[in-house]
Amino acid sequence: MKKTFALILCILVIGWSVARAAVTPVEPVQREYIIVTGGVSLMEWEKYKGPEAHDHWWANFVRASRIRIEQLRDQYGPDAKITWLVYKTGYVRREVQEKQNLLAFIQSVAHKFNVKLVYFEKGYEVIDYLNYGRMRNEVKVAGFEYFGHSNKACFLFDYSNEVDSASKVWLHETELTKINSGIFTRDAFAKSWGCHTGESMNQKWAAATGIRMWGAVGRTMYLMEDLPMLSTANGRWVR
Repeated sequence: MKKTFALILCILVIGWSVARAAVTPVEPVQREYIIVTGGVSLMEWEKYKGPEAHDHWWANFVRASRIRIEQLRDQYGPDAKITWLVYKTGYVRREVQEKQNLLAFIQSVAHKFNVKLVYFEKGYEVIDYLNYGRMRNEVKVAGFEYFGHSNKACFLFDYSNEVDSASKVWLHETELTKINSGIFTRDAFAKSWGCHTGESMNQKWAAATGIRMWGAVGRTMYLMEDLPMLSTANGRWVR
């Protein structure tokens, strides 16, 4: 009799647990939108390059990032998780030429749009943030966009900022395999607004992450009041 009662009780407990699991709502996965902003060139070198000079305006990439952040905030609302990764050293160096506190301006943009501002110094820190910046089993990356110098194989975070016409801090396409699988939402949007990314790096990104990235074939031009546009004849966006 005792064994029968115990068996019945066990069945009832299991049934209650299954029923409770069936009606308990699953917490939806949270979404994060990440903007990465590279550093600008130093005018001590660029001013001699005539029409080929880069970054006459220090806020080339910051302004474009701000425009995109505002769009994301308008689209996804005041509570959306938006994170802004900025290559700090590039703006610290440029501050000397500009004779103004550029970091204070960057921080004011982050404050205005209620975004999480994260400064980085090395290329691998971008991957570290993607992988570990939040609990990725709870918060997935739903958007990744890059504003800065690039070539077909690299994000060039400090192009012409420490070394004239070269870069010492980058994220190379061969490093993309270090991004953990499963950190992106299935519908994640990725785009590089830099030059030439659509010629190789976007393919390596897709192979490494499973998420296709838009990139430019040819060069892009940064504008004051709009997002970057293609500036090469017959240039196009591909993914």
